[in-house]
Amino acid sequence: MLNRIILMGRLTRDPDLRHTQSGIAVAAFTLAVDRDFGSKDGAEKQTDFIDIVAWRSTADFVSRYFTKGRMAVVEGRLQIRSWEDRDGNKRRSAEVIADNIYFGDSKRSEDSTYGTGSFGSPPAERQPYTAPHTQPDFAEIDDDENDLPF
Repeated sequence: MLNRIILMGRLTRDPDLRHTQSGIAVAAFTLAVDRDFGSKDGAEKQTDFIDIVAWRSTADFVSRYFTKGRMAVVEGRLQIRSWEDRDGNKRRSAEVIADNIYFGDSKRSEDSTYGTGSFGSPPAERQPYTAPHTQPDFAEIDDDENDLPF
């Protein structure tokens, strides 16, 4: 059996870092993931909002380096939880338990806007590379094909 999921999207809020009674770190956040297709009538793409839970060092990592709006790639497994609400109704919720979380964008890209900043600037003028003029460390060989073994 296989239960593996990989998602790429933006955090809708800063991760909420908490600790269990035994001191284990757990972080929760929501990832906004656009669907790869739009509707036939040309409307905007639809977005899914997926709850993510990270434990231990992964929770510490995401709470330290990720904030609202940051692009993240989450690798983990899907978990369905059953619970009872205040009125006694049975409910189910789906969440992704994150095994690994990666940066989906670079740190510099959040400081710049499209068309400006470090990524939108033209490249610096470069001087062409010129090899140094030195004497070669090899001797020229004769082109006598009769001495070749093949």
